[in-house]
This record gives sequence, structure tokens and C-alpha cells, in this order.
Amino acid sequence: MQKNTVVKEKTVKVIDYIEIGKVNFIRKPTVRNLKITIKPFREVEVSVPYFVSFETAGNFVREKQQWIKNSQARFARYRNGLTVFEENTVFQTKDHTLILCRHERPTIKTIIKNGRISVFFPEQADVRDPRIQKVIRKAVLEAWRMEAGKYLPEEIHRLASIHCFTYRKLTVRNNRTRWGSCTRNNQINLNIHLMRLPRHLCEYIILHELCHTVHKHHQKAFWLLLDQVTNGKARVLDKELNAFSPEVW
Repeated sequence: MQKNTVVKEKTVKVIDYIEIGKVNFIRKPTVRNLKITIKPFREVEVSVPYFVSFETAGNFVREKQQWIKNSQARFARYRNGLTVFEENTVFQTKDHTLILCRHERPTIKTIIKNGRISVFFPEQADVRDPRIQKVIRKAVLEAWRMEAGKYLPEEIHRLASIHCFTYRKLTVRNNRTRWGSCTRNNQINLNIHLMRLPRHLCEYIILHELCHTVHKHHQKAFWLLLDQVTNGKARVLDKELNAFSPEVW
């Protein structure tokens, strides 16, 4: 089953494959190479240059079908680990409580104020709709960003003072893969997702990065220092941290 549609300057062709589902072949003026893009919650997309036929692009997808299936399976595991927010879901950040409300408008609206993350969605909509879930998650992330900006500077200053570390600057950001990092000039970056960790693991990550102001590696000297500032628990805390992921929540 296939259909052709024209969207502005793009030509889109959709083919439904038995094993991998719908694939969107998109021909764009700016594309120079065949490229397959796979993202969570989205169909497979193939960027097609104007000088490449859709038949050639289809052959390319068939050649890469096993890789596509493996990627889809990986993203399926990721999706299965995510929280699905429903109207009776109890969800709290450090300073905020999530409130889901229906309203008569056809739009989705969020308000973060007075310790509440309020998300309003259409009265007849299914709260499990991926579009609504995306807005909820975005609102929760914004609350974590606000809290991280408030608490993490205080926490890193406190721990640095206790253990006699110095650092140049702190940056707080949303990172999908790393809890934190330390640059060569001792600028420390911390992930806003530290706000959802148990406090002792949040402290561990901050101390981990502070130790990198002294040792720019993960060799023996680094772990000895980290052990010293965590009362000999560095490896235990590092293993405990493996149960959490910045990307899955």
C-alpha cells in the first residue's frame, strides 16, 4: 500500500512494510545523501536526494531492514520504560505536584506556578495520546529545570566547600546521556535530571565531577580521591546509579 503527496517543496512517499511498518520517503531540495532516521514515537523516515529514485531508496531500506528492526526494538524498550501519565497518576518533583485537568478548549495548556504543574487538555481527548504525554513530560522537565537552577548551585558550593574543591563555573542543562561533566578548565556541567535522583546519588554525581577538577581521568588516583570524599563508597554508589538513566523516566 502506498500513496504520494506533495508538501511544499517536499515530495513524500509512504510505503507500509510488513516487518517494519510505515516508512516515509521524503525528497527534499537540500538532501544530498540517502539517510534513514529512526526516533522514538515516530515512523521510520528516509531522506531521499532528487537524483535518487524512490525505487533505489526502497532497495536501500530493504538492505538495512535488520538494522531498522534492531533500532525499533531498542526504542520499544525505551518506550516501555517511560512513565505513562494518567489522571490518577501521583507524580511529584522536589517542589511541584503534577495536576492533570480536562477543559473545554481544543488546545493543551500548561501552567507551572505555586508548586503545581498544571496540564489542561481537551475534554474528549485520551490522556494517553502521545501528543498529550509529550506536553506533560515537557512541563515536568521545565519544573526540574527551575528546581535544578535553584538547588544545584547551592549543593555544589556546599560540597566543594566541605571537601576543599574549586571549580570555575556551573552550568545546568538537560542532557539525555550524561549526568554531569567537567571540562579541562574546571567548568562543571550538571544534568537537571539530578533533581529526580535520591539525594545521596545526586551528591555522588556532584562529588564525581568535583574530583575531575583534580584528576581528568578515571584511573586509580581518581577513584582513590572519590572514595575519600564518599567514605569509601564510590564503587557501591556508582553501581547503584546504574539503575537510573537520564533518558528514561
